[in-house]
Amino acid sequence: MRATTALPAAVLGSATAGIAYASLYERNRWTLRRFDVPVLAPGSAPLRVLHLSDLHMTAGQRSKQEWVASLAELQPDLVVDTGDNLAGHDAVPGTLRALEPLLDLPGAFVMASNDYYAPRPKNPLKYFKRDHVRVHGDELPWRDLRDALAARGWIDLTNARGELTVAGRRIAFAGVDDSHLGLDRYDRVAGPADPTADLRIGLAHSPEPRVLDRFAADGHDLLLCGHTHGGQLRVPLYGALVTNCGIDRARVRWLHRWAEPSAGNPHGTWLHVSAGLGTSPYAPARFACPPEATLLTLTGRQG
Repeated sequence: MRATTALPAAVLGSATAGIAYASLYERNRWTLRRFDVPVLAPGSAPLRVLHLSDLHMTAGQRSKQEWVASLAELQPDLVVDTGDNLAGHDAVPGTLRALEPLLDLPGAFVMASNDYYAPRPKNPLKYFKRDHVRVHGDELPWRDLRDALAARGWIDLTNARGELTVAGRRIAFAGVDDSHLGLDRYDRVAGPADPTADLRIGLAHSPEPRVLDRFAADGHDLLLCGHTHGGQLRVPLYGALVTNCGIDRARVRWLHRWAEPSAGNPHGTWLHVSAGLGTSPYAPARFACPPEATLLTLTGRQG
């Protein structure tokens, strides 16, 4: 009888420990990832890009705010924010506090669903059903965030094109609104990416293949996305259980080839999907997938 009752107790104890680890420790284990991406002309000096995504900031998350602000010490050449910054009606000041030291640097951004709408409680099993009905929360003060970023010189690429000169290199950008919500209007930015630019970057919050394919066909060298949280809850030796979009599980986070070189895209296209820095307040846990920002060092291609 003792052996019979010991097993359920052990399972319950392990589950409790796992939940405590995921919700109390790992979701606050701020992590910096680093990748080298060979997208510049051969022999070019490196260019450092800080990619932020999915902050899901609340007003009281001072630890996250301080850590994000400290990333300015990396001295990136460019900062890119791929959306889902807010998680509450009072989150704009805290988000701007976190970004403040980075706003002195060249930057670009797109908006996304959790900039527009407040989070709501939901059944997590919905994520296993691709066509589940989405119910939006109340509208957030996203315009205040957008206007504050733009006032400091960051370019808004939400269904728009733009250009920056960064460390002496001219970068052509194109971006779309949140494709997970069907707000993307790629036709507004469609057409060959500027072949005279030193680099061509595409931004989309959600890495939906139908959008990524169009960026690649237009000759963008690097695509930056977020949204997936890297799966948020990952099983060791298996990976993400769900991606919450059309991307395959193998490319739910980090750096991958999206398109190989071809006649229409001679250098191919790289994709970086950020695992993001936050969670919904109603699902405050991450497992085997810590909150992340990424420093991408862009280097010269071989040959």
